[in-house]
Amino acid sequence: MPKLPPLAAIRTFEAAGRLQNFSRAAEELGLTQAAVSYQVRQLEDRLGRALFVREKGRVRLSETGQRLLPAISNAFASMGDAFAALGNDETDVLTISAMTTFGGTWLSARIGGFQLAFPDLAVRMLLGNDLIDFDATNVDVAIRVGGGNWGGLRADFLYRSHVTPICAPSFLEVNRIAEPADLLNVDRLAPNDPWWTGWFAAAGVVSGPLPQRRGIELDSQLQEASAVQGGYGIAMMTPLLWRAELDAGRLVQPFDALYQPGTAHYLVHRDNRVGVRKIERFREWLHAEMDKDRHLLPGELWEPLA
Repeated sequence: MPKLPPLAAIRTFEAAGRLQNFSRAAEELGLTQAAVSYQVRQLEDRLGRALFVREKGRVRLSETGQRLLPAISNAFASMGDAFAALGNDETDVLTISAMTTFGGTWLSARIGGFQLAFPDLAVRMLLGNDLIDFDATNVDVAIRVGGGNWGGLRADFLYRSHVTPICAPSFLEVNRIAEPADLLNVDRLAPNDPWWTGWFAAAGVVSGPLPQRRGIELDSQLQEASAVQGGYGIAMMTPLLWRAELDAGRLVQPFDALYQPGTAHYLVHRDNRVGVRKIERFREWLHAEMDKDRHLLPGELWEPLA
């Protein structure tokens, strides 16, 4: 690509040529008339050709200037259109990155309500457990799990992470599960996951590492839900996210004991975007929806981590 002259000089020439007046170009660009003359002269010296004919206090485009101006004006117009389109996308589309399980259950079941409340906003939701690089993507907000301390991001606490064994009613009956200790001898998904050790301790069964055993490990609770609803095994799952299945009897939570891994769910976005309308409206809506579920969990799970 040939090396272009300085953009400032090109921009100054475009304004001066379009307006046919250095003084009016100076006003449009916020420069002095002398600065406009200097920029134009620099460009002419670089090209080795006159771009304007100067006549008794006024200027008009030279033949070279007349040939050059339309292409440059069109180029600036195209750039303006591109930035305007980008600005419209930025304003009208909310892109959400959510953890696979949270986004595929709780959030997916409710996001239509946000769309109805703000019909002028389009919503795009991405599911995945990888951390999003806000500087390398067009993601506006993300749901993250952790301690809430991420440099350069505003983190809004949603709820503390919690899990408990969940299975299908048939699995509960076939295995005659009556007390927490009974789960030591049944098929457990991800049996060597530390969450099982933590839950058995919380339930008062055993404290300390469990014997290693073979089993199935899946990537998310979405996959585990499919497995347990099919009658295979029992999995550590988050009851808040499976309320519809639990209420309908498709899944059951045999015991009240919950294990807290020590993390929490947060809504995060870049701290330099505080006040952006679409982000603030989603933030307000998400907290309002969360408040509707406060009665489903012990109060401590709604308290931010210390």
